[in-house]
Amino acid sequence: MNHPTLHDRRRPLTTDELAGVPWLSHLQGEEIERVVAELRVSEALPGELVFRVGRPSTYWFGVIDGLLKMTTDTAQGQTRTFSGLSPGGWFGEGTVLKREVYRYNVQALRPSLVAGLPVDTFHWLLDHSIGFNRFVMNQLNERLAQFIGARQADSSRIPETKVALNLAALVNPVLFPGVGDLLRITQQELAYLVGLSRQRVNEALKALSAQGVVRIEYGGLRILDSAALRSWDAE
Repeated sequence: MNHPTLHDRRRPLTTDELAGVPWLSHLQGEEIERVVAELRVSEALPGELVFRVGRPSTYWFGVIDGLLKMTTDTAQGQTRTFSGLSPGGWFGEGTVLKREVYRYNVQALRPSLVAGLPVDTFHWLLDHSIGFNRFVMNQLNERLAQFIGARQADSSRIPETKVALNLAALVNPVLFPGVGDLLRITQQELAYLVGLSRQRVNEALKALSAQGVVRIEYGGLRILDSAALRSWDAE
């Protein structure tokens, strides 16, 4: 029996969900009307792929709620994680701009609400909205810094550095404005993103907590010093 796909399950966004789309405030009149009419959202189940390598870019996607991961498979058959994707984050704009196929996979780590804007509407906004252009330019600029940080985290052999830099990326206020100071993430989910065991992640979080950078709370992590996370280097 075939189950409905993520695309089959799509629906219009509610008023509360629209409030979680950060770039809507950059639009005006006709632009907002067209976008609200064409935006769709679906719930991605744990382990479900939002898209995979080689899929045509038909939508520009964003996280309304939940947690996703962006990965690729190496020639040796290993999975490499590029980034976690937190609430408020919109991603894949480079691929959508060029109307290319995706070169990475995006998968849900937990039940997640994922919104999509049709590619043609994305390009229409680029042609008509100065505010949207500024938002996308800022996204691309911040994304470059994010991947530089991800490369640094990936090459580090110190668990505290890996965890700190990955946390800094997940709470980036430009890319993920829906997070705030409390990152709702389990230690197991963080372990999946960082590429360490849950035990090593727990030890790293205790070290960061002892330095007053984060506080472990029920349901997530309280970020106490995001600047320290971004500049953390224990090597």
